[in-house]
Amino acid sequence: MAKSLMIQGTGSGVGKSLIVSGLCRIFSDMGIRVAPFKAQNMALNSFITREGGEIGRAQALQAEAARVEPSIDMNPILLKASGEAGCQVIMNGRVHSNMRADEYYGFSKEAWNAVTAAYERLSKKHDLIVIEGAGSPAEINLSKDEVVNMRVARHLNSPVLLVGDIDKGGVFASFYGTIGLLDKDADYIRAFIINKFRGDLNILKPGLNMIKEKTGRPVLGVIPYLGDMGLHEEDGIPIERLKQFNPFERFKPLKVVVLRLRYIANFTDFDPFMYEPDVELIYSLNESDIENSDMVIVPGSKNTVKDLLFLRDHGIDKSIKLAVEKGIPLIGVCGGYQMLGKKIYDPYFIESEYKEIDGLGLLDIETTLERVKTTCQVEAEMNGEWVNGLMGESHTKLRGYEIHMGNSTGDIGLFKLRRLSDSPPPQADHQFTSASGGSPILDGSQKDNVWGTYIHGIFDNDNFRRNLINSLRIKKGLIPLEGIVDYTQLRDDSLNKWAGLIREYIDMKFIEDMING
Repeated sequence: MAKSLMIQGTGSGVGKSLIVSGLCRIFSDMGIRVAPFKAQNMALNSFITREGGEIGRAQALQAEAARVEPSIDMNPILLKASGEAGCQVIMNGRVHSNMRADEYYGFSKEAWNAVTAAYERLSKKHDLIVIEGAGSPAEINLSKDEVVNMRVARHLNSPVLLVGDIDKGGVFASFYGTIGLLDKDADYIRAFIINKFRGDLNILKPGLNMIKEKTGRPVLGVIPYLGDMGLHEEDGIPIERLKQFNPFERFKPLKVVVLRLRYIANFTDFDPFMYEPDVELIYSLNESDIENSDMVIVPGSKNTVKDLLFLRDHGIDKSIKLAVEKGIPLIGVCGGYQMLGKKIYDPYFIESEYKEIDGLGLLDIETTLERVKTTCQVEAEMNGEWVNGLMGESHTKLRGYEIHMGNSTGDIGLFKLRRLSDSPPPQADHQFTSASGGSPILDGSQKDNVWGTYIHGIFDNDNFRRNLINSLRIKKGLIPLEGIVDYTQLRDDSLNKWAGLIREYIDMKFIEDMING
């Protein structure tokens, strides 16, 4: 069985996911066959693996950092919150059921069996597994039924590093309190890491000494506050991306607005725009932003119906339609694509108490929500020369993935795609077209300056993205840019930079000795 190292945190959002990513890159650089693992993840950002299974987007980034193919075994349990109804439970990459919190804790035995089996399969293929916990291990009300923190450490006898976010305040109290509440399980915690530090390290040093005296555990390193590094977050838009004014963006001529939906899912679809030299990316529901943008995007949603009703109840739909009337391009991705159609039917009450609801009526499609979930990687090409100056790209291969529980009918045919998953989950069998044969599937719809698609990750395709941006430049009377941003390379550079910072600020010799000891 592989050796293991576990990263836990004093709470959610302290930086566990990215620290695991950085460590995976460091160990990969050392020639170690390393892989990430998170037993249970609660996130609306998800990724589809080659085998057609759904895992947390953070684990996909960690696998990329480790230079290995993402696998469902890296995240055997994924919980996708869907509002008052509870969560959609995804086990081994496939939808298991929808559960309320009390129902899920009664499900812990089955979940634990899935966790241990996935870890065993993963450990047979690698030398080292870097494990991420969830939230805080000191949630004592949940300790009996949890399957992701100390239960994993006990099962594997894994050493644990505890991460705290000093920017939130109270980091020493959080360290000390976590140790105190864990009783015997605290023995698995070998050291601390302080993340997001601003200020003079000399002022902090007395605290580092005192926490070691009080707990018997050293602080391995203090990582400075670095802001948004452009790497995928687990399940929240970094606060830096939500700021309405950034002085460094003032000279960017194009403004792209992504609607900040309540149940926004896979917002990482739009990360590539952050790297473009002429694009200011904003997440907003402000009518002024929407009506004065150069392009508006309606993103995916874990609850399309509720988000659509929210847009209507708050008059945001009027701003969207006014933007379209002004000639501003409007794009819908997945759930956003569904919202742009004429109707959404929900015959099984999957997302709401309504059997049908009017869409925004901007595309000539209708969508029926189904119990079956389509999850697969896809290869696509534009079905002809279409929309907003994207000419001459009809034969360019695009890559992406689908995650949706509805099918749309009507004026469909913007893209021709093939589903590439090696062995799709059983619930998607009837919709699967293999890479080696079968007729292409039609996807997407377009009407005037509005278009939509089910393809997540479509903006990761560099030429497609630049063509789209250049069409906005032409519309604004600007000269198109010829340079292409290599998004994959830039993301890899960010991972290397992040790994270098961890090497600089954390005692890696201590970690190596701890793993080997």
